[in-house]
Amino acid sequence: MKITDAKTFVVANPPPSFGGRYWVFLKLVTDSGIVGYGEAYSLPFHPVVVAGMIEDVCARHVINADPFRIEQLWRVIYSAGYSQRSGTALMGVLSAIEMACWDIVGKELDRPIYDLLGGRVRERIRSYTYLYPKEGDTRDVYTDPDLAAERAAEYVARGFTAVKFDPVGPYTAYDPRQLSRAMLSRSEAFVRKIREAVGDRADILFGTHGQMTAAGAIRLARTLEPYDPLWFEEPVPPENEDEMAKVARAISIPVATGERLASKYEFQRLLRCGAAAILQMNLGRVGGILEAKKIAGMAEASYLQIAPHLYCGPIVGAAAIQLGTCSPNLLIQEGILDWGGFHAELLRQPVDWEEGYILPPTDPGLGVELDEAVAEAHPYTGTELHLVTGEQEPEV
Repeated sequence: MKITDAKTFVVANPPPSFGGRYWVFLKLVTDSGIVGYGEAYSLPFHPVVVAGMIEDVCARHVINADPFRIEQLWRVIYSAGYSQRSGTALMGVLSAIEMACWDIVGKELDRPIYDLLGGRVRERIRSYTYLYPKEGDTRDVYTDPDLAAERAAEYVARGFTAVKFDPVGPYTAYDPRQLSRAMLSRSEAFVRKIREAVGDRADILFGTHGQMTAAGAIRLARTLEPYDPLWFEEPVPPENEDEMAKVARAISIPVATGERLASKYEFQRLLRCGAAAILQMNLGRVGGILEAKKIAGMAEASYLQIAPHLYCGPIVGAAAIQLGTCSPNLLIQEGILDWGGFHAELLRQPVDWEEGYILPPTDPGLGVELDEAVAEAHPYTGTELHLVTGEQEPEV
């Protein structure tokens, strides 16, 4: 079997655009007609440029390659141009290609990918979501603790056993920083009121995006500890794991991180210094499914858990479900609400979600198929990136 064709899709995510402004998908086709899909997550370039990067790598290394030789193909692409570095650009491209190869292999063997990586260890996967605004809101769920508490209670009533939110304020080009006293108070109010609203029925996941210095993160965490969050997410930027380790050692809330890391090598540095208890690899950035499985194994040997990140499209989501189904140290899987909306429209068969849990698919490969007609009907024509970092110095 050989790969004979590659095609990319740059898809706009219509309002309310939960999961990002757009998604970049890859389709690989073999000489036997089998199709595999992949997705690259949030490269720091316009998505049309990203699609061109994927097409370039496919033309150089993927066309005429055997999709079963995933490990060899991964090493060839990773080492191309004498790089052997895990930058997010190369790794995002590599993730999409690797994912699509696994989809092909599973379909050829008529087995879900999880059956090829050790087999199913659970019948369902616990899921969580951010608290999101909804149509008709006159208040801002991102800044109003009372509305956030109401929304959390609504989600728990729908079956969620964990909810996430980031009340710390916008992430900026000037991070990390100390938070203002007002921001500390608002963060404490969010956690206190959400805990009062959900009681012991749900875990609280305190999300941040690397806005704080280690000293600032410790200062905030100590105000949150009485409310027992399940995790404190990316308290400092991801580039300095030693500073994150300072936070982890100083607080009782488990530190979770990993969405901006790429490859087992970056995660190994986290493990070496004890910077986190929960690893949040994104399968569209970390190097694909097998790389994520290796990281999950490294975490398991250190008694750590995984909670794969998902603020992107449904193909990365499907890959994360395959990983979670065969990983004994999975804690929980991120989702965009209940996996409905445009995520479901893009798939011929939506992800099966029921009362807070994902039911793993039994179809071969990724278990989902991209609806190419829907993808092509929603081209991205904007100029902004998937996520935008604030360029103004934050107010104190």
